[in-house]
Amino acid sequence: MRVAFHAPLKPPDSDRPSGDRTMARLLVRALERGGHTVELAARLRTRDGAGDPERQRRLAVLGERLAGRYVRSVQAGRRPPPDLWFTYHLYYKAPDWIGPAVADTLGIPYAVAEASVAGKRAGGPWDAGHRGALAALARADLAIGFNSRDAGAVLPALGPLARYERLRPFLDPLPPPSKVPARAGVAAALGLPQAEPWLLAVGMMRPGAKAASYRVLATALGGLLDRPWRLIAVGDGPARDEIAGYLAPLGDRVRLAGAVAPDRLPAFYAAADLMVWPAIQEAYGMALLEAQAAGLPVLAGDVGGVPDIVRDGHTGVLVPEADAAAFARALAALLDDPGRCRMMGQAARRTVLAEHSLDGAAATLDLWLRGAVSRRAARCE
Repeated sequence: MRVAFHAPLKPPDSDRPSGDRTMARLLVRALERGGHTVELAARLRTRDGAGDPERQRRLAVLGERLAGRYVRSVQAGRRPPPDLWFTYHLYYKAPDWIGPAVADTLGIPYAVAEASVAGKRAGGPWDAGHRGALAALARADLAIGFNSRDAGAVLPALGPLARYERLRPFLDPLPPPSKVPARAGVAAALGLPQAEPWLLAVGMMRPGAKAASYRVLATALGGLLDRPWRLIAVGDGPARDEIAGYLAPLGDRVRLAGAVAPDRLPAFYAAADLMVWPAIQEAYGMALLEAQAAGLPVLAGDVGGVPDIVRDGHTGVLVPEADAAAFARALAALLDDPGRCRMMGQAARRTVLAEHSLDGAAATLDLWLRGAVSRRAARCE
């Protein structure tokens, strides 16, 4: 099938790294591995982070124009007609103003992945985006949820003929680098003693939830200075100075590694002993999944879809969101029991291979998309 793909929050060819971009790219790869031809149908970013009704209105108008342009190009034979429209990451700050109109006009199925609904946004600054997200879900033939905690609000927004399916976040779990050379390389680059436990945090350094996660992490670590550990913080962004300030009281225990290219990240995962991330307001956290794929256990906040990828007590440990004291207690217990950490890391790698693989997602998506096309065709007969 030919799939028209759109990611209104951030297109997969964006030059700004993030978990959203990673998952958008993985979805494209999964669809292609399932035998489909994927077309990046639109690059319009509809995100409104400030709650500006006028900006939302302008984006809706622009989306309507782009939808019309896309349809005209198909009808004129300038581009091949898609069999299905697929939109990734749909919510009130980044609604899809293009896909539903195209799907309606061309009479094709409309599929969405990782949609969420926040009823409290109705009537407020993001009311237009909220209504746009609801309208898209009402048109959807198929909604795919990555975060199990989104289902309760998404299901009532779907039309009576729509299907809702759950798909665990996934990746292509390549063999991780060998720990010994990876650790030696990172130690040499960052000036770290190899004999002490290494903690790893991976997160963009931007204001809001990411900065809040670093603040909780710094507070928790501040209470554990009586134990040996070193923290490697991978990430960069506009809040770097703010976050460096949170970590400054920890002194030489911390290394700010800056932005690390995706192809170099596996060496950091392999070199570390424990992934630590409070995950404030996290949807699920691709870095947490990447860490486990490399055999690294995880200590994280119990929030959003994080429990869908971190099995508490098996592949890692989850604590209440934003609770620095609970985070510190859990971290102390893990530092005191390195054998348990190693066992959880081994379990993490096995779990990712069994339940979060690109091949498995490709087969599942293929089944669901073909079903959506068949059901719509049957309704049109």
